[in-house]
Amino acid sequence: MSQERIAAAAKEIRLSNPQLERYSRHIILNEVGGSGQKKLLASRVLIIGAGGLGAPAAMYLAAAGVGEIGLADYDTVDLSNLQRQIIHHTQDVGKPKAISGQETIQSMNPDVQVQTYREPVRADNIKDIIRHREYDFIIDGTDNFPAKFLINDACVMLQKPFSHAGIIRFQGQTMTYLPGQGPCYRCVFRDMPPKDAIPTCRQAGVLGVMGGIIGTIQAAEALKYILGVGQLLNGFLLTFDARTMTFRKVRINQRENCAICGIQPSITALKDYEQPACDIRQQQAQTFQGGAV
Repeated sequence: MSQERIAAAAKEIRLSNPQLERYSRHIILNEVGGSGQKKLLASRVLIIGAGGLGAPAAMYLAAAGVGEIGLADYDTVDLSNLQRQIIHHTQDVGKPKAISGQETIQSMNPDVQVQTYREPVRADNIKDIIRHREYDFIIDGTDNFPAKFLINDACVMLQKPFSHAGIIRFQGQTMTYLPGQGPCYRCVFRDMPPKDAIPTCRQAGVLGVMGGIIGTIQAAEALKYILGVGQLLNGFLLTFDARTMTFRKVRINQRENCAICGIQPSITALKDYEQPACDIRQQQAQTFQGGAV
């Protein structure tokens, strides 16, 4: 189990004087303390997608002292990314996002090691990427259905906790999966929507700060999991509408007949899907119209 590995590795860490000062606001928290900060330094988090969601998540995890961060993204920085993907800067346009993110993190906190994966995450490599450093927690920062279903299925198969999120226009949503302790992404959103049924982020647009709002919630979930404190969004879907400044926390249940985490899973091997589209509008419609919730 990831938390057991973290606890064992943390015992070998000794905090230096600069680290005691850097993380002092953590250390004075009763829920963290020196032992908790050592857990953060001993932890490994993989972020798939160094864009609107992954960028703020990566920066806050790095600032918090997560010892190792994996960045998986094969895309390059585009000028249109800079409205929301705060880990990248104007001089990074044209640079691989994984490398740009690595440089930002390392300039922010030298305690953090960064692993980069500059290739599309597919059915034939996602398990190897996750196993490469035996990541303790996975953050889904992607913006399309195929990647989200693939990440979910791989994490369920490998028994890895992960945070799902999606943003579009003024809306966002997020949930957390804990192996054997609650519903997975497929328990809520069973099937891929028809091709071209949902507009892409490029077509629909997104308010820049949405990535920061939802991405930092994902980072908070990762930190709480590593520290073993608080209540995670396991069994809940948290939605946010920036126009009305309204959060809604909806309870979701695990489905016994879920194709991947149910009693008799019908999905026994990973597969790639075709149908690139942002996901949140149809997913919220499914959620609030009943469906699996």
